[in-house]
Amino acid sequence: MNALKTALLLGLLSVLVLIAGEMIGGQTGLEYGLGLAVAMNAFSYFFSDKVSLMTYSAQPVSPQEHPQVYARVAPIVQGLAQRMNIPMPKLWLIPDPSPNAFATGRNPQHASVAFTEGILSLMSDRELEGVVAHELGHVLHRDILTSSVAATLAAAITFLARMVFWFGPRRDDDEEGGMWGGILMMFLAPIAAGLIQLAISRSREFDADAASAKYTGNPDELIGALGKLERGVQQIPMNDATPATAHLFILNPFSGGGITRLFSTHPSTEERIARLQAMKGDAYRHMRS
Repeated sequence: MNALKTALLLGLLSVLVLIAGEMIGGQTGLEYGLGLAVAMNAFSYFFSDKVSLMTYSAQPVSPQEHPQVYARVAPIVQGLAQRMNIPMPKLWLIPDPSPNAFATGRNPQHASVAFTEGILSLMSDRELEGVVAHELGHVLHRDILTSSVAATLAAAITFLARMVFWFGPRRDDDEEGGMWGGILMMFLAPIAAGLIQLAISRSREFDADAASAKYTGNPDELIGALGKLERGVQQIPMNDATPATAHLFILNPFSGGGITRLFSTHPSTEERIARLQAMKGDAYRHMRS
């Protein structure tokens, strides 16, 4: 069911790219839109992880590079990876004081997990294990590719919508109608792309939270981590975060409420904690084995 839902959502994103291309150049624009959609999917598959890591100036973590961070983080990651029966991902450090983390890569064999300096200084080892298990849950469920492709196509839709607005629709359209179509495309296409991206991201955050509770055997680890993250991000938001990659993080890197919270790519921290609280008990801990 999740695979079908993902295919449908990404199909809708690709359709929006085609519509934008057709509005710009008719049949020729449609063909260009198709080519762009295919290229964007291919680019996302092979390079989205590198782009995301470069965006945040992530540095590799190894026994030779950042040995203290490696000595603390690697045993936690390796132990959880063994429990989940997935390969050990590459580790990265983001030089940012805002507490956060994300996973990226096209599959479990090519996965990376990145931590900010802020989260390492804020979390206890048990809380950090809850965060790691959440991120590896994304790897296990293969969410990381879906999120990356959605982000890339959403950016393409926004770009094409602006092209429609500035360069106008195909010539055989009514001039006034085409003008209003361009305006609507400019505003509605990015919103539609954002809502589709939101639908992909929110459900997967709950699934990754559940994986954390399952494989640590203790939902309290992630409950404590989420509470600290919520307060930490409010105090020190990530100034260099981009809207196209915000959904990758374990918690929305932007501070704010109101309309910002309404269109957040993450469910509320309160709802996530409530679901984790409901997972406590011997029956759930038995699922770890």
